Amino acid sequence: MSVVDTIREHVRDHQRGMVVDLVFAIAWVTVVSVVFDVLQGPQWAYYLTLAGGVVAYYGFFWSLEIAREQQKT
Repeated sequence: MSVVDTIREHVRDHQRGMVVDLVFAIAWVTVVSVVFDVLQGPQWAYYLTLAGGVVAYYGFFWSLEIAREQQKT
């Protein structure tokens, strides 16, 4: 199996998750950029807030998973 076939198979298996990840990333960067354009905050805070998107991503999807598990019971 070639590298291209491996990548193609990975994308096929995880297509929905990859789209959700992309949408979350675009939304986070857009919101942070708009807020910092309006507030004219310091550059270091802008980058720190962008990096905080990683924590926000995992926190959001972790809590979503817990909510779904609680809804099943």
